[in-house]
Amino acid sequence: MANTYDFDDDDKDLKATAGGKFKEFDCPDCNANNPVHDTFGDQDEVRCNYCGTEFRVTVSGEGRVKFKEL
Repeated sequence: MANTYDFDDDDKDLKATAGGKFKEFDCPDCNANNPVHDTFGDQDEVRCNYCGTEFRVTVSGEGRVKFKEL
């Protein structure tokens, strides 16, 4: 069963660029920081460069980011 991770870390806020896109994420599985070359946003797929796990990104109306393991 795939896991759904809810990003809610007070120490590190995900900062969206103009247009609601993100430049990096912390992997919910291994906690590695992953800067990305292209930005990502709602319904995009991202892969952790360290553990290789793939996630589908969901961004709520409040800007809250959730990762669902594929």
